[in-house]
Amino acid sequence: MSQTQENKTQDPKNRVIIFDTTLRDGEQSPGCSMNLDEKLRIARLLDDMGVDVIEAGFPIASAGDWEAVNEIAKALDNAVICGLSRATKKDIEASASALEPAKRRRIHTFISTSPLHMKYKLQMTPEAVLDAVAESVTFARGFTDDVEWSAEDGSRTEDDFLCQCVETAIKCGATTINIPDTVGYSVPEEYAAQITMLMNRVPNIDKAILSVHCHNDLGLAVANSLAGVQAGARQIECTINGIGERAGNTALEEIVMAIRTRNDKAPFHNNIKTEMLTKMSKTLSTTVGFNVQPNKAIVGANAFAHESGIHQDGMLKNAQTYEIMTPESVGLTKSELVLGKHSGRHALKDKIKDLGYDIGDNAFQDFFKRFKDLADRKKEIFDDDIIALIDDEVGRDHEKIKFKSLQIVAGTTGPQTAEICLDLEGVEKCTKVEGNGPVDAIFKSIRDIVPHDGATLQLYQVHAVTGGTDAQAGVTVRLEEDGKTVTGQGADADTLVASARAYIHALNKLLTKREKSKPQD
Repeated sequence: MSQTQENKTQDPKNRVIIFDTTLRDGEQSPGCSMNLDEKLRIARLLDDMGVDVIEAGFPIASAGDWEAVNEIAKALDNAVICGLSRATKKDIEASASALEPAKRRRIHTFISTSPLHMKYKLQMTPEAVLDAVAESVTFARGFTDDVEWSAEDGSRTEDDFLCQCVETAIKCGATTINIPDTVGYSVPEEYAAQITMLMNRVPNIDKAILSVHCHNDLGLAVANSLAGVQAGARQIECTINGIGERAGNTALEEIVMAIRTRNDKAPFHNNIKTEMLTKMSKTLSTTVGFNVQPNKAIVGANAFAHESGIHQDGMLKNAQTYEIMTPESVGLTKSELVLGKHSGRHALKDKIKDLGYDIGDNAFQDFFKRFKDLADRKKEIFDDDIIALIDDEVGRDHEKIKFKSLQIVAGTTGPQTAEICLDLEGVEKCTKVEGNGPVDAIFKSIRDIVPHDGATLQLYQVHAVTGGTDAQAGVTVRLEEDGKTVTGQGADADTLVASARAYIHALNKLLTKREKSKPQD
């Protein structure tokens, strides 16, 4: 990079705010719900990674959402903590109370502005919507001087009305104006033209930061976001792994690395520590149970893999022949053999710390036992094996159902049976059940001990954590009950044990959702 280019990049006017909505928009994906401990874990990593604004949830949605936003507001020191609100006083008050402990807080309020949404969703006239913009922003400004206003379905809103709404929101105190491509309909040239139009036509636009929030229905979320920034927007709303409604949102790792890699065409800068991207991606993936596709940009398993002979030859001569960024720049390191069955507690603790994790003493005792069991069964222990064990163990101390043991009879002669023992809040219960195959027998045996006839199995997925026939299996299970979807994960060198762990993990989440949905006395 030339000195001129570097100076242009570091210009304060080219600073782009990274607004992460993984815990709000991302969690709205079917099966991506997280409990409080999981949300806190993700929030802390986002904060450590340098995210500027963390949209922690939608406080009015439920008591659980309010609590999560409130606990995140208490826990974090650096990022601005944001709560989403519709354009109503009740919503805004819920956000304000949840955000009260935050060192830096933002209320984000929104209302639809497109003709389609105003007519069919809101059943409001444009005049009534404009009044709601003024009232909601003014009310939110009474709680904090950091207020964001969003025009839902902004990309399909008529220019004149959008300009009116934006001008009104800024006049009433909004400091950030977000123009969402809510249904992922825009193309980059069109979206950039809309941002340029607002920059040129709204008289008080200099008093607010323009923000982009793009969905990926046409696979253009990152391209549209980049086009919006090039047109003058200075905040990007995104999620880890691009999770979110329908086809998802702008992927944080992709937009950040696009700016870093093509700084000659996108001379912007942000605070993200890109070396944490791979860890952040894996942590979210294991938390919500959504495996990243192998060919996913930046963080996919194949993102830095080269199989073609021509490519491999070029890589051996000069990595830049086929890699436009280094694996190290996104936190990807070669998985090395590091520990074995003779390793002690101190060595394992040091390794866990090197991998960027922190395990409490109580959790570590169980973890160490599982590590030793794995080392006895597996010739080589890799970083990914340790990470899989951590992700499978951490945060499950308070679960009502705990896995104890499993014995399987399988094969062609049958019958296939599963004999399982579970710990139900300190009481051990065992059963033996036949099934149509070992996995079916396992799941039926769990149902026999913990009845949940209303829940249906939506997904059962197995993948190898590392290579080799002795690799740990990572299993994902998704359950659905009364419209509520939960995802569980399990890891073990035995695929069937991993299956049981994953199902129990999902079932614990389902029981938690049941408790939260009970009417309060």
